[in-house]
Amino acid sequence: MIAETNYAAIIRPLQFLVLALAALFFLRVLRAAMLEMQPPGEDGERRTRRRRRLALEFIEPDTLAGERIEVVDTVTLGRGAPSNIVLDDSFLSTVHARLSLDGDDLFVEDLGSTNGSYVNAEPLIYRTQLIKGDVVQFGNTIFEVVR
Repeated sequence: MIAETNYAAIIRPLQFLVLALAALFFLRVLRAAMLEMQPPGEDGERRTRRRRRLALEFIEPDTLAGERIEVVDTVTLGRGAPSNIVLDDSFLSTVHARLSLDGDDLFVEDLGSTNGSYVNAEPLIYRTQLIKGDVVQFGNTIFEVVR
C-alpha cells in the first residue's frame, strides 16, 4: 500500500511562513530607512554616541597611576583642606590650581602657587584650555588629559 501525502497541507503553511518573514524583513528595512532620513534633532541626538568628557589621569606618583579625576564643574586642587581635591605632595600649595569645565572644554589655571603648574612642560601663566593628550604637572604630581 502506497502512502498518500497531502502536499498542499504541508506546502500551504510554509508559503504563509515565507510571506510573513518577507513582510517582517521589508518592514524592518523600511523602519531603518525612515530613521536614517530623520533630520538631526532630539531623536537624532539619541542615536549619536555620547562623547566622554575630558578627565585627568594620574601618571605620577606611581601609587595613583591610572586613576582618573573627572571634572564635573569647577574644582580646586592642592595639598590643603580648602581644596576640593587634596593630594599628598609637599610641592603643592594649599590651593594650587583650579580645573573648570566650560561646555565640553576643560580649562586649568594656576592660583598663584609657589612652585607653579605646567602644561606640556611649559609654565602655566594664564587660564589654559586642555586637550586630549596634554600632560599637566602640579608639583610632583603629573597627569595626562584623557577622554
